[in-house]
Amino acid sequence: MKILFEDLYFRFSHKMEKHSINIMRISLGVVYIWFGGLKIFGMSPAGELVEQTVYWFEPEIFIPILGICEVLIGLGLLIKRLIPYTIVLLLMHMAATFFPIFILKTICFDAFPYCPTLAGQYIIKNLILISGALVIASKYNEKYYAKMNLKLNKK
Repeated sequence: MKILFEDLYFRFSHKMEKHSINIMRISLGVVYIWFGGLKIFGMSPAGELVEQTVYWFEPEIFIPILGICEVLIGLGLLIKRLIPYTIVLLLMHMAATFFPIFILKTICFDAFPYCPTLAGQYIIKNLILISGALVIASKYNEKYYAKMNLKLNKK
């Protein structure tokens, strides 16, 4: 039984080695397009959090613009040649998503820093999105250097 499990797991992990980064890239793209679309159409559960964090902008203007930016990041993740630029934008966006933790501590935590509210958990999960973006960036970084080495070696 143990040998069967290990064999199946090895085969599965080998397939995932080939496809997991693309699955992650597409998943991140879908999440960004989906969440951005919700902001564009005024349906985002994060709208109030954004409104309270970036209170100096008109939410009726700022939130849809933020949604458009998120949709563009999502599309950039789906178009491979745009990934290096998209990753930079994604990481800048992700840095900004942590502002409420410092600006709105009472909304993000029942007891700071160890008992996050649902809003705090929503923000903290962005660590996973950041990690995914870094993994994707590393793959496309390898491709860039391989391509550059080919060009340098041809000269």
